[in-house]
Amino acid sequence: MKFPDGFLWGTATSTTQIEGHIDNEWTDFVAQDGCNCRIACDHYHRYAEDIEWMSKLGVNSYRFGIEWSRLQSEPFAPLNQAELARYVDLLDRLKAAGITPMVVLHHFSNPPWINAAGGWTNSAAIAAFVDYVGKLVAVLKDRVHLWNTFNEPDTYACLAYVMGGYPPHRKWRLGQFRRVIKHMARAHEQASHIIQREGSSSRRQEVGIAKNWTFFHAYKRFSPWDRLTAFACHYTFNKFVLNAFLGGRRRKDSTFIGLNYYGRVRFHHFRAMIPASGAPEHRLKEYGFVCDDMVERYPEGLGKIMAYLTHRFHLPVYITEHGSASADEEFRKRDLLNNLAVLQGSITSGADVRGFYYWSLLDNFEWQFGYSKKFGLLSVDFSDERLPRRMKPLAETYRKVCLENSIFHSR
Repeated sequence: MKFPDGFLWGTATSTTQIEGHIDNEWTDFVAQDGCNCRIACDHYHRYAEDIEWMSKLGVNSYRFGIEWSRLQSEPFAPLNQAELARYVDLLDRLKAAGITPMVVLHHFSNPPWINAAGGWTNSAAIAAFVDYVGKLVAVLKDRVHLWNTFNEPDTYACLAYVMGGYPPHRKWRLGQFRRVIKHMARAHEQASHIIQREGSSSRRQEVGIAKNWTFFHAYKRFSPWDRLTAFACHYTFNKFVLNAFLGGRRRKDSTFIGLNYYGRVRFHHFRAMIPASGAPEHRLKEYGFVCDDMVERYPEGLGKIMAYLTHRFHLPVYITEHGSASADEEFRKRDLLNNLAVLQGSITSGADVRGFYYWSLLDNFEWQFGYSKKFGLLSVDFSDERLPRRMKPLAETYRKVCLENSIFHSR
């Protein structure tokens, strides 16, 4: 089960979750486990070591964020040259290691001055973001050709303005949710034009968002209220968001679609039956759900959404995130190989898939859950101030996949 020549096998991270030493809305946030992200994995000081780990993993690409709050102290300010030099060094080290970068420009965090002005509910964030992107592209255009403007705008807007789990902790502000999505879509449109116009002339610039796709279903097909709940979630978090960024003429603003795929949520008596929502483990097993520590696993869904995206948008796709959080490494291995088998089937059926990024490189600060959710290919011992890294068994499996560009010999 070979993958196409030139396929990108990568891993992914985000700034707030691994870097540490950041001043944004997450700095003083206390997670459910009582921890914060002030040090995180200390990738800020240890990125050279972590690139060496990537080489050991056999990946040929790395999807990572550049932290806006480090680079601009106020709207339209010049970029902080010392912080910029650090990211340039990171990119140069990746190149030396033969690892292609995909840069994420927004991943759930903002400079304090954006938050003080109302965040993305304020349309002024659009011009500020576009200015930032323009200045960054001017510096990095010869080092980067894969750009990811917004990671999971649906998750960010939902958790910040509907569910209340992310700063600024608003609940059921559906109007603000929609406003944030619309403002981010406009910012993506303008940023995309800059990237494609101002990027390096020696190589075509690729730009897209990363859309998290979750299937929402009713546990019992004939439960009208659960079916209605699932439909409302699908319409709001999938259809509305995808249309805002890719509907109509805006499809031309992206050269690819980034897809983050983990699984599905089924509702029973209005309740989301997943571990992340506190559904009891014994009840999930009773219903026959196969879950990691977060959501129900649904590999066949990956084939369904790939077919839908290919048919509707006719754009290349990168799987910008897929992973599982579990202490059971055999479970994680089965989950990875099952999903990759479905993905390979989609490619055989005509889907133009260019790469796959495993979430995540490191066990990290998993937002409201803190350090309790373990997604890493590498473990991090947070009880040791040295934060030692170690390859997990899944990392060996993924390494074989990456080096062989195939899942046939790894099964």
